[in-house]
Amino acid sequence: MNSVVKPVKLSLATLDRLPGSVAGPRYERSSLSPGILHIGVGNFHRSHQMIYLDRLFEQGRDLDWAVVGAGMKSYDAEQRRRLEAQDWLTTVVDLSADGSSARITGSMVDYCEVRAGAIIARLTDPAIRIVSLTITEGGYFIDATTGGFDAEHPEIRHDVEHPGDPQTVFGVLLAALERRRARKIAPFTVLSCDNVPHNGDVTRRTVLGLAGLVSGDLHDWIAANVAFPNAMVDCITPATSERERELVAERFGLDDAAPVVCEPFRQWVIEDNFPEGRPALEHVGVQFVDDVTPYETMKLRILNASHMAIAYPSALLGYEAVHDAMDDKDIAHWMMQLMRREVIPVLTPISGLDFDDYLTTCARRFSNPALGDTIARLCQDASNRLPKFVLPTVSDALERGAPIEGLALEIAFWSRLCATAADCGIALQDQRSDQLTSAARAARSDPTAFLGLSEVFGDLGQSKRLEEAFARQLEEVTSRGLREALHRFFDGVEA
Repeated sequence: MNSVVKPVKLSLATLDRLPGSVAGPRYERSSLSPGILHIGVGNFHRSHQMIYLDRLFEQGRDLDWAVVGAGMKSYDAEQRRRLEAQDWLTTVVDLSADGSSARITGSMVDYCEVRAGAIIARLTDPAIRIVSLTITEGGYFIDATTGGFDAEHPEIRHDVEHPGDPQTVFGVLLAALERRRARKIAPFTVLSCDNVPHNGDVTRRTVLGLAGLVSGDLHDWIAANVAFPNAMVDCITPATSERERELVAERFGLDDAAPVVCEPFRQWVIEDNFPEGRPALEHVGVQFVDDVTPYETMKLRILNASHMAIAYPSALLGYEAVHDAMDDKDIAHWMMQLMRREVIPVLTPISGLDFDDYLTTCARRFSNPALGDTIARLCQDASNRLPKFVLPTVSDALERGAPIEGLALEIAFWSRLCATAADCGIALQDQRSDQLTSAARAARSDPTAFLGLSEVFGDLGQSKRLEEAFARQLEEVTSRGLREALHRFFDGVEA
């Protein structure tokens, strides 16, 4: 009778019993001390920043830059509970078509209690010299109409009226910076790791916007003393489900309540502006530059925008897995043609970088069958992502008089998905789902109803040229069908 080997429960006590196929930390966890507090300990942070730090620690470098986790949402408490039970360790599995590998990361050494007071207290510790963020694209209180700080958001108003009991990440940062200023402790650097254009500048604007509503003196001190470097990050990292937990247990013999699976590709480009020092991450592949803008723009407008381009038609066609959608020649061709015809031509060239090569690499990454990335993940939070990944290209194309039929077709696919998702049993994972559904259904007879969502389209919704192109493409998708609309785009047929 075959005996079933029970997976090893992940913890510090079992690191010496890891299966042979799993790489464990080659440094003593007790030798680490915290220098970074990270807010938003989701899968991406653990597949990306934690891996880079883990590799650095394995070189024996900068052991005083370990991570303390933090979060303010209800789901953060559950994440903290899972990770605490395994001493803050995480299994990270790199999946590719050629195979997989697993490593245990030990670069996080603590996790604050999920309450504002606990996080503020930890942020007052002089040892914390960097605060990094992954709080999603929608977490920065950006006014879609103006592109500036949304000072009227209810959570912001709460923090203005109750600065000692903040509800937002930015209220917490403000309270901690005020304490450090009062105690003459040098301020930490704030490093956004979210897919937001000019994420450091946006973070600075939001912090200063809130500070200006609370204290003019504090606003001026932050403006003069706190650094907010821009950064570009990249690593495709799906959500963890029972599938991933079973994979880790069956393939690698580990019982991990919160493993991460991701692709082997990682990229991190950061502006080198850290007044209180930083870990020497250049030794493990991070690029430090004077200006991250060209790298960031390339990634947001090609990789992230390509994800959005395939998401909506794939969802309408019933695809669940990204790699299955990429096996559909129409979907893959659509992504490549949209990028080559309308996106890449309006990008500013970068010396030494070939945009078409980058696009080809993106297509190969999306086609990775081992990753199990989902169309549902690509579709979620579209009302926050579209303005950051797609609409800047629309704006540039309109300004230059460049083609926008494909971009309008992409918006038409999204509108069609919003209008029909409920009928097809698809859940719109978007904070504006009800509003989107209503506007998309109205767009069948009045296309301006969808473009009129100012929280999404801002002033672009008033563009006559975009309105006409969107109306044409929505009619194409509705009357002729999705594939026919794609084929007419491929053939250059005017809708």
